[in-house]
Amino acid sequence: MIGARKVLGHSDLAVSGLCLGTNTFGWTSDRETSFAVLDAYVAAGGNFLDTADSYSAWVEGNRGGESETILGEWLATRGQRDDVVLATKVSEHPEFKGLAPKTVAAAAEASLRRLGTDHIDLYYAHFDDEQTPLEETVGAFEELRAAGKIRAVGLSNYTPERIGAWFEIARRTGASLPVALQPHYNLVHRRDFEAGRRAVAQQEGLAVMPYFALASGFLAGKYRRREDLDGAARAGMAGKYLSESGVRVLDTLDEIAQRLEVEMSTVALAWLRTRPQVLAPIASARTPGQLPALLAGAQLELSAQDADALTAVSHDMEN
Repeated sequence: MIGARKVLGHSDLAVSGLCLGTNTFGWTSDRETSFAVLDAYVAAGGNFLDTADSYSAWVEGNRGGESETILGEWLATRGQRDDVVLATKVSEHPEFKGLAPKTVAAAAEASLRRLGTDHIDLYYAHFDDEQTPLEETVGAFEELRAAGKIRAVGLSNYTPERIGAWFEIARRTGASLPVALQPHYNLVHRRDFEAGRRAVAQQEGLAVMPYFALASGFLAGKYRRREDLDGAARAGMAGKYLSESGVRVLDTLDEIAQRLEVEMSTVALAWLRTRPQVLAPIASARTPGQLPALLAGAQLELSAQDADALTAVSHDMEN
């Protein structure tokens, strides 16, 4: 079973220590498999689901919203809406690009329809929209919150400066303060978060949910050689880490995992949980068989020595 739940930032949301990413739903996981993954995750005590309105518009024949649609069908079938904390995002759906107020309002309504719910627990601004005045975007999110359509606000892929600006506007206008930050962060991609976002997350008490927590499967040890990337759906993303320094990270992960008798992905997720402000790493399971190692990452407590070894070996990664 997954570990105890913790309060998400300054919100009233209590979440499990592993957030289940659902970007594979409607992409590499069909409806039946997605249902099986969700059933297994919830049965193990998980309650935190992450999606976006744009998942998976990048797949040929998809239009965006496929992941939300599958989630909505599962929620309707299982009747477990009140048992989960549901997070989704806005700004990248092909029909709802950007964060202008009318776009945010329309995108939120579309997400609510696909998810089959009257509220979203955590609503992220997915990518910054510098063409829209930030005051307008903050106001659009606050209108949704005041209407009861969202419970809490999150930011993803924002620079430290723009995160700070959002907080300044929210405080000045009386809008709700963001409670969550979703950055790209893992053992082989550290600089983006640690160079500035970590400091603002600590200053503002933001709960951090790193995405690409396993570097598109690289940190699970799936790709040790160039040949391993052939035909892989995420070859382009994982392949950039296949370097001498990346292999050294894998070797250290492998040594610790073998000694502790766990999977490499379990150790990689456990390391993230040792980092300041990180509450629940986001990881996706294409099949139910991939779940146990991820769930174990929410429970494993690394020794200081093992955590420090991973921090040291990953320090020189170019990312």
